[in-house]
Amino acid sequence: MERRQLLSGSIALGLAGCAHQTQPTLAPIRTSEDRLFDITVCLRPFRAAGPRIEAERINDALIIHNYGHGGSGWSLSWGSGTIAVKKAMAGSPKAIAVIGCGALGLTAATLAQRAGAKVTIYAKDLLPQARSSRATGSWTPDSRIALASVAGPGFGVLWEEMARTSFKLYRQYLGLPGEPVEWIDRYNLFDEPEGPGRHSRRPPGALDFADYEDRIADLTPRTEVLPPGSTPFPTPFVERSEGIMFNVADYGHTLMNDFRAAGGAIEIREFHSPAELAQLKEKVVINCPGYGGRALWQDESIVPVRGQISWLIPQPEVKYGVYYNGVFVLSRRDGIVVQAVEGGDMKGYGDDHEVPSRAEGEVAVAKVAALYARFGGAG
Repeated sequence: MERRQLLSGSIALGLAGCAHQTQPTLAPIRTSEDRLFDITVCLRPFRAAGPRIEAERINDALIIHNYGHGGSGWSLSWGSGTIAVKKAMAGSPKAIAVIGCGALGLTAATLAQRAGAKVTIYAKDLLPQARSSRATGSWTPDSRIALASVAGPGFGVLWEEMARTSFKLYRQYLGLPGEPVEWIDRYNLFDEPEGPGRHSRRPPGALDFADYEDRIADLTPRTEVLPPGSTPFPTPFVERSEGIMFNVADYGHTLMNDFRAAGGAIEIREFHSPAELAQLKEKVVINCPGYGGRALWQDESIVPVRGQISWLIPQPEVKYGVYYNGVFVLSRRDGIVVQAVEGGDMKGYGDDHEVPSRAEGEVAVAKVAALYARFGGAG
């Protein structure tokens, strides 16, 4: 009886202690210009009508297009690839060609292998050099995926299918060595309460980018408003959410290694016209060129959306992301992402300039440095 009371008292004491421990343990990011070791630029392929996932015949070759995913290439890759591979395997081909070795190409190739086909990837650049490797690495399935006024209500159903399929398949990469995919906390920090003065995803004059998050609200925890003083952040208004993050360097290696281990072949090759695809030995081709589809297919529906990342030296002890003052920060295993995002979805829209801007990077890093100068009451 005494032992039972002792255990009961210990549990109650422990729970009481947990109740008072509201401030999470968050390591500060060491933010200074001399820790900025790289700057990269990516062009996201946006299409107002949404991704092009459809079949086309060129002579005796069946081409399945799978491109134009805006800022959602990684996030929707498995779902989009599932649809493309189903179309490609309709005639039960023994061999399939995949054009492109980025997020869409590698996942489509892997899915085609799982469907029983022998797969060869043809690409000018492999993933470490492909534009996909320069992505932020966030689960953002409806980031610049379409315009609501152009895509129409039917696209929302297709989008939800792609998002749910992708989300489920990403579970296969959770918990693997190197953490290719992991869950991470993210903090949105504001100096003002909810209202006209707060950052808006769609500022005045912005295009009506489709927003489908409510369709999959059951997949991730709800955003939590934290009480003042409950975190080391200096801002009075803090929101916390949880989401999936892709450690692109390790995740890319995992996809490449798995593809090759399953017998996949890769050939370095650049295509200059659609007719060249019809000359491949494989007569079923899944076309995943990303932004390269604009030139290869003369597809003027693809609009570039420039995104630049400044890379700070990685800190393994930092396991969260932050948004503050128009800058997004995400701690990955291969570096800390610092990205200016003021202007919302219109940031970089129509800009095909791929040369990094050191000045833009330094401004973004300086904003983060100012935040962490006040972090946890530090001076």
